[in-house]
Amino acid sequence: MNLPEKKYIASFDIDAQNTFTPVCPDELAVAEGDMIADELNAQAKFASLRIASRDAHSMSALWISDAEHAPLSPIEGYPDLDIRWPAHAIIGTKGFEFIAGLDPQDYDFQVFKGIEPDKHPYGACYHDLKNTLSTGAIEYLRCHGITTVICGGLATDYCVKNTVLQLRDAGFDVILNKAACRGIAPDTIAAAMQEMQDAGVKFVECAKELGE
Repeated sequence: MNLPEKKYIASFDIDAQNTFTPVCPDELAVAEGDMIADELNAQAKFASLRIASRDAHSMSALWISDAEHAPLSPIEGYPDLDIRWPAHAIIGTKGFEFIAGLDPQDYDFQVFKGIEPDKHPYGACYHDLKNTLSTGAIEYLRCHGITTVICGGLATDYCVKNTVLQLRDAGFDVILNKAACRGIAPDTIAAAMQEMQDAGVKFVECAKELGE
């Protein structure tokens, strides 16, 4: 792949947390979600900056499902909540932590999202669903002259897709490393891949292709 100079490239690890892996089966486990660390580390070698996002939720979050409110049921009355989810990525729990093989000290910038009880964003660039309250990720990349962002993380069909589309809308060239992602369901993964392709995202099967 024809990449720009390394100084213009950032690597973005999107929500690569235990909460989205079989390590936390009672949260939002994604099959093989705990197997992407090597690819995320490999793609970072092509970048001058490495950033990450993490879901950072509270047990008092208004979107947490319970006996009376099933997962995926709609929520009304809150502009930054759409549906309910099982409790996941609660700050201080194992689910909040990075997957094995990722070192928190390796990142130049981290985004914590979903801290407020009445917000549950998917993309890592904004705290709200309307993409108006910036997390600072876009500004950080711009301040460092980044033009290209290599992305991977969890899950392909939700937080990865939304983050990638936010980056594209902000004017960045985006490369998705397929081997550094895992998704929830084949149909939603396929739809997400098509949506990203239509937005001009480039794809590689694995980090090795970045150097070819």
